[in-house]
Amino acid sequence: MHPSKTDLARQTLQAHTGALGMRERRALILCDGQRDLAELVQLLGQDAPLLIQRLVSEGYLSIAGAARQPATPPAVEHAPTPAPAPATTGPRRSLVAAKVYLSGMLELQRDDGARHHRERLLARLDDDAMLEALGDALRFLEARMATTLAGRIRDRLMEALPHEAAQRLQDLLDAQTERALP
Repeated sequence: MHPSKTDLARQTLQAHTGALGMRERRALILCDGQRDLAELVQLLGQDAPLLIQRLVSEGYLSIAGAARQPATPPAVEHAPTPAPAPATTGPRRSLVAAKVYLSGMLELQRDDGARHHRERLLARLDDDAMLEALGDALRFLEARMATTLAGRIRDRLMEALPHEAAQRLQDLLDAQTERALP
């Protein structure tokens, strides 16, 4: 199964409206007709099949060849994927996932400042430099977005990071705030 965007999805992404949340927008961006469900699960998390299924039912995504195949094979394809979810203890957390998430948020900004932060973030390989780049990129986004949206981005970033890295990033952000105060 290789979900791809419909015209409705393309229009919604281009309009930058609040019709969809950041997670749904990210799923639409990643559903390019080339990635299969297993790849999307790696990028979006264990609940990706449900998210994809919801976006298909709402008309944002289509499944190539769905009209030619009977309804049974997609159901069989979905059945094994949710089974591992109860065995997991929570969402996967990694510096790479956080980097990919924030990189995606920067890419949506489409300006030179965002491009600079994205390139800097993608160029970092060691953990400390990556955390510093994540903090700078987050500050950049927070300075140009509505408080509620910036808060959701911060929350998602902290959810993506391993607990120890999230605490280190929070300490780094707190130190930057203290330095900025008169």
